[in-house]
Parts: sequence; C-alpha cells; structure tokens
Amino acid sequence: MISLDVLRGITIAFMIMVNNNGGHAYWPFEHSAWNGWTPTDLVFPTFLFLVGVTTVFSIESRLKRGESASSQVSHIIRRFVVLFLLGLFVNGFPRFPWAHLRIYGVLQRIAICYLIAGIMWLAVRRWPRRVATLTGILAVCLVGYWILMRFVPVPGYGVPGRDIPLLDKDANLVAWLDRHIFAGRLYEGTRDPEGLLSDIPALATTLLGMLTAIWLRTTRSIERKCAGLLGAGVVCILLGELWNPWFPINKKLWTSSYVLFAGGCSLVVWAFCMWFIEIKGWKKGWTGFWLVFGMNAIAAYVFSEALASLLWAVTLPAGPGAHSSLDLWLYSRVFAPIHPPGVASLLYSIVFTLVCWLPVLVLYRKKIFLKV
Repeated sequence: MISLDVLRGITIAFMIMVNNNGGHAYWPFEHSAWNGWTPTDLVFPTFLFLVGVTTVFSIESRLKRGESASSQVSHIIRRFVVLFLLGLFVNGFPRFPWAHLRIYGVLQRIAICYLIAGIMWLAVRRWPRRVATLTGILAVCLVGYWILMRFVPVPGYGVPGRDIPLLDKDANLVAWLDRHIFAGRLYEGTRDPEGLLSDIPALATTLLGMLTAIWLRTTRSIERKCAGLLGAGVVCILLGELWNPWFPINKKLWTSSYVLFAGGCSLVVWAFCMWFIEIKGWKKGWTGFWLVFGMNAIAAYVFSEALASLLWAVTLPAGPGAHSSLDLWLYSRVFAPIHPPGVASLLYSIVFTLVCWLPVLVLYRKKIFLKV
C-alpha cells in the first residue's frame, strides 16, 4: 500500500524536523512540556502504530513464502537485537560515554514492542478469536497501566492523587523505577520519556496497529477499509479525550489516554492518505519525496541522529577562550539573523531534513532498501 509508505515517510520527516529544530521552534514543532499534546507528540506513536501494521504484513508474507514459524521467531529475535544495538549506537555516537550511556531510546522501544508483538502474532494468528484476544490484551495494557500509575504507592512519596499529585514529573512510578534501574543514564536526569514501565502502553499502540492490519487484510473494498480507519480513528480520539480528565494525555509517560488519542490521530491521517492515494489515485508528484523516507525509514532516522550528534560533537573557536559546537555555529551564522526566530528555526529544520533526505534518495534510486 503506497499510502502506508507515504505516511511512514511523513512521520520520519517530521520526526527529523522536530528533533533538529534549532531551539526556537513554533509550538507544533515542540513537545508538550508535560500534560497535553502538540503535533510533535503524535510522531513517535504513529511510527510505532505502523510497526504493528507492518509486523503483521511482514510475518504473513514470509509465512506465505513457506518460511516456518520457528524461523520467524529467529528473525524477530535477530531484528530485535539489531534494532536495540542501533539504538545504543545512536545514543553513544560519536564519543560513546560508556559510564553514562543512555540505555533507553526510540529504537530500543521499537525493538521491545516489535519483539513482543511479533511473537504474540505468531501465537494467536490462527486462533478463531484472535481479534478479541488482541483487543483484550490491548485493554489490559491500558487499564493495567492506569491502575499502576493511579493506585500503586510510589515508594518514598505515597499514593498518586492522594499524597502526591497524579503524574507528578518525578514522583511517579515510571520515573522512580527508572532511577533505580539506570540512575545516571536517563534522558532527563530524573526520568526518561522511553522508560521501562511505559513500554506497557507503548505495546498497546503497536497492538492497535496489528488490529488495523487485520482489518486491512479482509476482503472488504478499499472504500470500506478507508471508512473503517476513519471511523475507528474518531472513536479512539473521543475515548482518549474522555479519559483525559482522569488520566491526562501525556507523551513522556505514554499514558493510556495518550495511546487512544494518538492512535486515533494516526488512523485518521492514514484514512486521508488512503483516500487521496489508493482511492482517488493522486500518486504522482507529491508522493515521491515521502516514499524516499518511507522505504528506508530506519536508515533515515539513524543517519539523522548520527549527523546531529556529529554536528554537536565537533567544536569550533567562538571567541577568546570560547568554543561552540558546529551545529550552534552554523545556526548562529546562517539562520539566527533571520527574523522572527520561529522562521529561522523552521528553515533550519527543513534544511537539516533535506540533507538527511539526500543519502536516502541515493539508496532509493539504486533500489537499496535497508531492512533490519
């Protein structure tokens, strides 16, 4: 489905932009400070949602070619290891500070969710009630995570909502557990947006993608499939908003309301992409740019993160006894003079994204698609 690769390409391009925004970005290109959401907060869950979709498509395709279930398990485990190691490489490059190397990360979360979801699909794919089973597991993940975050006392702090504020930035179960497992290795010092416990609702995002894949693999017409995505997306958005007052939408904790809301947005956006591309046939011209990113999504992401780290690691003289990283040096001399600052930041994001697009374009034209 071309719309799937286009949506994945849009997601990766936006992910690269928001990760390299120059520091003065307009609000759509910044993460929400805590509770609430911005368009930036919808990027990662969309990619994880698509991981669930493509996991089903990939496994079924391999099985159809005659591969055994045991070989599929080996493939899933191997891919999990490679993704996790790539995540560690991204976190450490280019200096690799082993004593404080961050263990969590975007690719690590993708790896964990892919491992569990892939093996789960192999276990239930022939069950007569697989949709009910996966929906039940998804519900357990969402409700179970809410129970953990709402009613389980945080050691040294108390019960959330009674002794401490619900979803306090540091006094929450996710942050407390991460500080005890990987102290000194967390992205934000006292907490991490890809923490261990929040892998539970992240798995629910992946399962939502798997359920979507089941719907798309039916014999219904493309128009009905598109309508189904749109309807399911609207329902998920409403459910997320309804849950929001009691369990706020929060990307950094990946709350259950956030899973539903972000998943609903992914479904709605995909429905529009499907309508434009698969139904209306509007494929020429505008889809090419996004397909380049979408067909080599992991390669594009790793390259962007490595480039950003390299620009940060290279230092240049910036006055008597002062030094500046190469990225700040470039921004201050090329983009900072542009006003207002939000426009300068946006232009920096666009240029950085285009630079990352060029090597992936070479791969695309040579028909090289890097599969982990």
